[in-house]
Amino acid sequence: MGYWGAAWERAMRMQDVILRAMSGELHWFQAADILGMTPRNLQRWKQRYERWGYNGLVDKRRCPSKRRVPMAELQRVLHLYRERYRGFNGRHFCELVRREHGVTLSYSYIKQALQQAGLLATRQARGRHRRRREPRACFGEMLHLDGSPHAWLALVPDWRGTLITVVDDATTALLYAQLWEKETIRAVMHALAHVLRTEGLPMALYTDRAGWAFHTPKAGGPVDKRRFTQVGRALRQLGIEHIPAYSPQARGRSERMNRTLQGRVVNELRVAGITTPEAANAYLRDVYLPRHNATFRRAPADPANAFVPLGPVDLHTILCQEEERVVAPDNTVLVAGHVLQLERQPGRRTCAGLRVLARQHLDGTITIIRPPNIVLGVFTANGQPIRRSRPTENRLGCARNHDRRWVEAALSPGSPRQSMGATP
Repeated sequence: MGYWGAAWERAMRMQDVILRAMSGELHWFQAADILGMTPRNLQRWKQRYERWGYNGLVDKRRCPSKRRVPMAELQRVLHLYRERYRGFNGRHFCELVRREHGVTLSYSYIKQALQQAGLLATRQARGRHRRRREPRACFGEMLHLDGSPHAWLALVPDWRGTLITVVDDATTALLYAQLWEKETIRAVMHALAHVLRTEGLPMALYTDRAGWAFHTPKAGGPVDKRRFTQVGRALRQLGIEHIPAYSPQARGRSERMNRTLQGRVVNELRVAGITTPEAANAYLRDVYLPRHNATFRRAPADPANAFVPLGPVDLHTILCQEEERVVAPDNTVLVAGHVLQLERQPGRRTCAGLRVLARQHLDGTITIIRPPNIVLGVFTANGQPIRRSRPTENRLGCARNHDRRWVEAALSPGSPRQSMGATP
């Protein structure tokens, strides 16, 4: 059996010190101190030297391990990180090379090897995180919605978008993740619509105090619970409790999720060669989200599902931007920079002076409503009227399905809506 070179070097040094002590040049206490052992232990090594000679001084514990990692495999791992996956954290890199390159080494060995090679920074271990509260017990009992502005496309460093995420508090499952230009009302409502249609109605939504979420009369002060934003009004109609966060520490789960995504998504999009937000959103939806939840999702304390089925709720008329307008003398309404011309309504000479509600829906269409539920007109996103086949029946409660069919007809191939850009 062969031994490491260090074992032979130690044996040579021990022989030299023992011989100097046997000759009287050193006292045995001095020799033991030089070798870093007790005098009694040194006497045992002296007896082994007298019995077996130089070979008796070889530390047989210092032989190569039968389970040692082949040098070629270690070099392959270091080469992969240096040439292709530089910037990945240790755990993410370990998961990826195991899945994509068949590496069987343990996470602790890979991390230590990268740190010793100078490819991965060593950090001082942080203390145990003190949780201020336990996670909610049931899946869907509370969701976190947040936006994270960041340079998500490493291959396009000048583009800085915002990743909108929805995270479940009980399971840490990532229910939604899409890139948008900015954290707008429309982006937030798209995220809510996706979760509501796929999972159902949650009990509560936890967000920061951004302008789209709450009215805050004084900067840094409490929110005004009597005034509702567009999102607040929609959540109130849906029966979802809206909880504000008053500090970054209070949103610890959202902040940690954002750090995790910034460390993983950026590198995965770079390795995949993605350079557009549309391709990035497709990758997030089809590839990253399933892998992320398979890795990080945990079982809830209570297996009961707190999501309530959506049922007959019409999200089209709830998740929208709803603002009050007054009809001008020429029967027009100004919405989103477009002048919308209302048709003559049955039984009325004019609509001038009426207070109406202008609803901008997520699909881009605009509906003009006279309270309580009378539809005065439906328009495309660029202000073109959508002709209705049954103008005599215009109450929203009775003709809602007809209005939806008129909208679908207007958005069919060959209609003006087809020229507009699709939402992420």
